[in-house]
Amino acid sequence: MIEEACVAIDTVVAQGRVERESKYARRNKMRYIDQLLNELEMLNLADQNVMPRPLASALDELIAGSEVVAQQPRLSSVTEAMDALYEIQDSLMFNQIEDE
Repeated sequence: MIEEACVAIDTVVAQGRVERESKYARRNKMRYIDQLLNELEMLNLADQNVMPRPLASALDELIAGSEVVAQQPRLSSVTEAMDALYEIQDSLMFNQIEDE
């Protein structure tokens, strides 16, 4: 009986850990997207249409790992990149509402 209780407690603790990790992963991804959007907005305000290579690489990596815009071709402008990030951000917020 004590062993069953220990197993049940371990299961609940593991589920709580998974939920927290998922929650914090979503928050961290949102924070990262906000940082990228800020950089893109600065480029947009400066009327720059070409992204620096490190920023373009970061965007490509983020978009490649996203199910939302994975089918989208390589981004060629700052505004296209911003639109793609907003789409990813919207999906993260929508999933958060569903999870609650």
